[in-house]
Amino acid sequence: NAHKLQAIVLDKTGTITKGEPELTDLAAFNGFTEEEVLRLTASAERGSEHPLGEAIIAGARKQGLDLGEPKDFAAIPGHGIRAVVDGRRLLVGNRKLMLDNGISIEEIEAEVSSLEAEGKTAMLAAVDGTLAGVIGVADTVKPDSQSAIAAMKKLGLSVYMITGDNARTASAIAKQVGIDHVLAEVLPEDKAREVQRLKDEGLNVGMVGDGINDAPALAAAHLGFAMGQAGTHIASEAADVVIMNDDLRRVPETVRLSRHAHSILWQNITLALGIKAV
Repeated sequence: NAHKLQAIVLDKTGTITKGEPELTDLAAFNGFTEEEVLRLTASAERGSEHPLGEAIIAGARKQGLDLGEPKDFAAIPGHGIRAVVDGRRLLVGNRKLMLDNGISIEEIEAEVSSLEAEGKTAMLAAVDGTLAGVIGVADTVKPDSQSAIAAMKKLGLSVYMITGDNARTASAIAKQVGIDHVLAEVLPEDKAREVQRLKDEGLNVGMVGDGINDAPALAAAHLGFAMGQAGTHIASEAADVVIMNDDLRRVPETVRLSRHAHSILWQNITLALGIKAV
């Protein structure tokens, strides 16, 4: 069925990017020190399994900081986390998380916009209801992503990137790899809905992902591709095609192979019917 595809939806993290973000920037505000912000934030993130949280923890440990144990930890999907560290209430996440909790972010808007324009994810940290700092985390693009996307476009496919990142960060990364269609700020549970929306527009849709939260979208697409080496078991189970390494160029290869096989199939049918007719 790969020869029928008209559009490909690519999950950003782990598919277009390496899925191994690193701490790149740190700024503190309102009397907090950078070391204090990093220690509290990393301590809070110890309850999280998100790659961005792991990047902050790794950055703190690299600086030799002694991390505390988070209490009352709660993950807020698509927004961030909430935890108590050393008796202090921490919120770590995006703009929406801060605004939902009545925390003004006007003073750091320029800093956040600057990070996002560079394709970095800006994570805001608040301590006891006061904005404490901004942490920049970058996930580098895979070396083969740009050529893979160029190959998909050459095959006439419309390429979409889907991500929970805000529109500015998503657009910066999309520009790096040559993607024109960006589906940003999509919550994990809404990925399948976005795939269905493209199907409802009459497109034959392929979905490429590697994480647990990609599984519903992989199942919803006409054809799901799981990145095998980094992909979770559930993503591989939900997909129709498993790429046995992390090379995104295997996706356009699959489409080419399917088109070639389909062409040979029709040649054989035509020849067979022609012989029968004679």
